[in-house]
Amino acid sequence: MSITSSSTPSSTASASASLPFASRAEHLVGSVIDSSVAMLATYDHDIVKFGMGAPAPDMLPSEDFARIANSVFTPESFTYGATEGEPVLIDALLNYLQETGQIPAEHFGNRDRLVITTGGMQGIDLGFKLFVSPGDLVLCEAPTYTNGSATALSYEAEIAEVPVDEEGMQVDLLEDIVARAGRAPSVIYTVPTFQNPAGVTMSLARREKLLEFAHRHNSVILEDNPYSTLRFSGEDLPSLSQLSPNDPLIFGVRTFSKFVAPGLRVGWLDADPELRGLIINAKQVMDSCTSLPTQHMVAKWLNDGNAETHVAHLRRSYGERKQTMTSGLERLFGQEVRSTDPDGGFFLWVTFNDETVNTEDLMSVALEEGVAYIPGTAFSQTGDFTNALRLCFASAEPQRIEEGLQRLRRAVDKYNSARSHACH
Repeated sequence: MSITSSSTPSSTASASASLPFASRAEHLVGSVIDSSVAMLATYDHDIVKFGMGAPAPDMLPSEDFARIANSVFTPESFTYGATEGEPVLIDALLNYLQETGQIPAEHFGNRDRLVITTGGMQGIDLGFKLFVSPGDLVLCEAPTYTNGSATALSYEAEIAEVPVDEEGMQVDLLEDIVARAGRAPSVIYTVPTFQNPAGVTMSLARREKLLEFAHRHNSVILEDNPYSTLRFSGEDLPSLSQLSPNDPLIFGVRTFSKFVAPGLRVGWLDADPELRGLIINAKQVMDSCTSLPTQHMVAKWLNDGNAETHVAHLRRSYGERKQTMTSGLERLFGQEVRSTDPDGGFFLWVTFNDETVNTEDLMSVALEEGVAYIPGTAFSQTGDFTNALRLCFASAEPQRIEEGLQRLRRAVDKYNSARSHACH
């Protein structure tokens, strides 16, 4: 069994061949990652879920929000609001970012840089909507968060993949890629800190080279940065906007999904204030405004001073969970696999040294054994990384991580045994 995304018009030809689809419709490839939620719901036995990049239930501040809801909800919480976001949330967010040093001093007090979005995905969509025309070149990491590259495809971009290693995007390869393409990219899409799916972080030297490249080619850097607050070891690295303050070529996408709760569907953009009007225009034809009840709750949560204590708890817990997962992989799989070893975030990228292992084929056996992951091919538009998979250590308690890895070990043994018998 493989996880598949929703059907595209080209795959439903018999029923819809006569419909007047837009040219972009054939580029709507959907998300293997998101489709896994519905797929897992079809199973009625216990499954350790290493697939979705979501916090475990015990990591969500649900009690805080249950209490806050009673104090902030009024009839005005359930109407329309300003497209750019509720002022109370923008002010609370700006204070939080300033107090925690997440924005450069040059941005302090500049609330016009911030626009509230409906999750990080809306921010990504707005970035590509503003800067990609049909046929434009977009550079993406490989492997990458394919919800991002799929959004670029939905605007009829041409994707060129840039390999990732332990220092993140291999920036030195960009000039050769552009030379082969015959044109500069309009957008460079990157998750530079605790990258999804590999967990690696782009080095400072590469960040500086990426900025130089972007300015040389007048390319927008869409910096997708959902995980940087979740560092549990090592030294912080400046974001691209911190390295290059007030840079109009940096379009920053952030979200509360990873360090508060994904169900809130609240994120934000940090972008040149001159883009604010265009961003508002584009967002108004998407959703008019982000949910007011959740904005009011998040604002109250930030103003009450909950964020720093909660994030500190996440860092400790995720550090323990990552260590449980890396130690378990080493003990149970040894030299059979190699894995990244991130200093933060959610993910490990695991590659089987036997290149004939196909993690899509392995998936059905793993699900039968009661463990889920996302196969490596889900993180490449070209279907690469067939012998790799992504594991989320943030989504399970340490005991469940250990149980899930034991189930994965049994699944791999059954898969290899079946392949061996098939060869004979």
